[in-house]
Amino acid sequence: MQKYKNILKNREDAAKKLLEVLPMQQIKEEKWNIIAVSKGGLELGSFLKGRFKNKLDILFLEAIMAPNNPECEIARVSETEEIVINEKLIDAFEIQYDYVYGEAHRKHEEDILSHIYQYRKGRPFESMHNKVVLLVDEGSETGSKFMTALKTILAQNPKAVYIAVPVLPSDVLEQLETFVDDIFFLYDIDDYVETALYYENLEDIDDEKIEKLLEDEKK
Repeated sequence: MQKYKNILKNREDAAKKLLEVLPMQQIKEEKWNIIAVSKGGLELGSFLKGRFKNKLDILFLEAIMAPNNPECEIARVSETEEIVINEKLIDAFEIQYDYVYGEAHRKHEEDILSHIYQYRKGRPFESMHNKVVLLVDEGSETGSKFMTALKTILAQNPKAVYIAVPVLPSDVLEQLETFVDDIFFLYDIDDYVETALYYENLEDIDDEKIEKLLEDEKK
């Protein structure tokens, strides 16, 4: 773990290094849609897009936490109300599915819809039917964001789905490979701790930044 600490300077540095492993000509010619699965992923995606005319957007997701442990994520819901549940945790904590679905609906109504109106001015997520999609994030602790995004995108019958992520756990890499056409990454780490550990500087993305990145897409 220690040898991977601060291996990336920031999101821009991570994007520059990812560009070396991504098939940029193919991305341009096939007009891949770059879809972030987090706010940090949106900034990373903007650096990957650069001057290309590919579409950039964010798929809003919210975590569902265990009823007696606000630090433990047991499921995640997307803005199209697709849900991915950690079955092992549900069983281990004897959590009722009604609780999960109830929380998913609440998170969608209270958090996700407000994000859609604030950041996209009410514009719904565009269907990825018969399109090529590149899901991006700055890192991945458990893979839950990518899995929820994949469930959402695959339900729309895309032409192909890829993932670009600078760092991720080795076991998550194996899990995700089953569902996508390819994964482009820099480091897969056995004893992954948390994403911020692998960056020298991982700044929070404020509301103004998100709004600007999405607003620029309309121009």
